[in-house]
This record gives sequence, C-alpha cells and structure tokens, in this order.
Amino acid sequence: MSTFAGAVEALLLMATEPVPASDLAEAVGAPTAEVEECLAELATFYDETGRGFELRRVGAGWRYYTREEHADVIGRWLLEGQRGTLSQAALETLAVVAYLQPISRGRVSAVRGVNVDGVIRTLATRDLIEEVGRDEETGARLFATTSYFLERMGLTSLDQLPALAPHLPDASALEAELAGLAGHGSDEPLPIGGAGAIPEDAGTPSADTDGEETA
Repeated sequence: MSTFAGAVEALLLMATEPVPASDLAEAVGAPTAEVEECLAELATFYDETGRGFELRRVGAGWRYYTREEHADVIGRWLLEGQRGTLSQAALETLAVVAYLQPISRGRVSAVRGVNVDGVIRTLATRDLIEEVGRDEETGARLFATTSYFLERMGLTSLDQLPALAPHLPDASALEAELAGLAGHGSDEPLPIGGAGAIPEDAGTPSADTDGEETA
C-alpha cells in the first residue's frame, strides 16, 4: 500500500462529491498514476476485508459509499432519527433556511460560520428542507423548507413565520451579508482539504466525520 494511502482515505472521507484522481494527486503531492494505483488497491482491500463501505469510481472521480446489503439497517436507523429531537445546531440552520430561502448550503455555512453539511443532510432526511433548484449564477444547489415543515410548525404558509428570534441577526442584515458573498456561492463551502465535508449524493454515503457540526 502506498505511503500516502492514509492521506487519500482522509481526503475521500471529507469529500461531498466524487473526487478526480488528479485532484487527490495534487493534494498529496504524488503522480496521478500512482494515486490511481493506490485507489484501485484501496477499493480491492475494502472488498476483500468485508468493510461496510466501498470505494467506487463514479464518472471521473472516486467516492465512498455504504454497501447495498446494509441498506435496510441504514434505512431503519434514519427513520428512527426522524423521530428524535433536533439539536440546537439543526434548529439554527433550519431557521436560516426558512427565513432566507431559497439558499445554498455554502451561504448557510457562511451565515452560521460553521460547516453545515451534516446538518443540511439531516434536515433533508427528516423532510424539513428539500432541494429546489440551482443558483443561475453559481450553479449551487438551493434549499427551501417543505410542506412538512409548515405542518410541524403549525403554519399554512411561510408568511405566517414569526419574527426572527432575538439571537439571530435581522433578516435584512443577513440578506446584505449574503449579497456581499456573491462570489462565495459554491455549493461546497470548503475545499477538499477543508475540515468537515462528507459524502451526500448518490447512494448512501459514509458516516459523518468528527470535524463537522452534526445534528
């Protein structure tokens, strides 16, 4: 196994989308061909040792996914999580989405000052928010609250949302701040080397990393 295999694993655990071998090679300072070989070795190792996840090539990149045979267990666990209470982090993130929707994950992260990948995924899993399109300028995925959110809040429309809670900035101030972040509209608030990003799309991704704020 390559000396940089551990670094490659760490980078892939943080990725929110398939990562090209060339990007990983640049990050670890190794030739792309050697990184490709390392990725193939890791994928084989996971298959041969019966890990609960696999390393899969998707398009031009690589990413971790949980194995299909564990889908039932994961599904039950997620459904049980829907019945649990939301953390303070999740409630604050939900408030930002509710008052500033539609909004990208990167901008929610900028407003809150922390990485919110795991929280956004939790809120979507619980059907409180959903993806509603892409930002025309940046291509970032946009999120908004759902009809189930209104039901849980006892509302019939977003117009009935109460005034912003005292601990949150005024909505107009948030809008002004976001307007200044037009260049930060990326759907992924952190680069591949940043802390806390985790898989989110296509299939069931691997578990949260310790560096990310979770719900």
